[in-house]
Amino acid sequence: MRVKICGITNVTDSLDAVKAGASALGFVYYKPSPRYITPENALYIVEKLPPFIQTVGLFVNENVDFINEVCEKSKMHLAQIIDDENILDYTKLKVKYIKVLRVKNKDDLQNLDENYYLIDAFVDGFGGKGKRLCLDLFKDINCSKFILAGGLSSDNLKELNGFGFFGVDVSSSVEKEKGKKDIQKMINFVKAAYEIL
Repeated sequence: MRVKICGITNVTDSLDAVKAGASALGFVYYKPSPRYITPENALYIVEKLPPFIQTVGLFVNENVDFINEVCEKSKMHLAQIIDDENILDYTKLKVKYIKVLRVKNKDDLQNLDENYYLIDAFVDGFGGKGKRLCLDLFKDINCSKFILAGGLSSDNLKELNGFGFFGVDVSSSVEKEKGKKDIQKMINFVKAAYEIL
């Protein structure tokens, strides 16, 4: 089970997330978010990370040039992209990417291609709403290329047993306040994630 801790805003939280066992760290390039970070500040953090930690930039309805520029400037390995308006020409991206599916019903999970997807609940606005998807939506669906986000915590991760998700993504439930992580909550979350079968 891979774990991404999103909404990293400072060096201490990034290193604590790594110590907790996170596979990837997420940086939010969406200005209305309380977890927004500039490319310059993200780069400062990234350059202090140890090897083998993936850096992921989160983008909301942005254009290709902006995504390419920010990922290069801040050394993102992966772009996590919300493209609700379907305006992005993915062939022009210079960085590996994963699409975010903001799911309303089971139909949104049908007839997907063979790519990996980050799966989140649809809400008005973006980020930090903590809304959970009903796990019944995933019954009889191959979840091996899905990274699940939204409303996950160390207390409810055990409910994911048996679904076979590739990974999980967390932000708000491992915070002490918006934009500031809690090391013990991160430790508890990663430990619980690694126990998922």
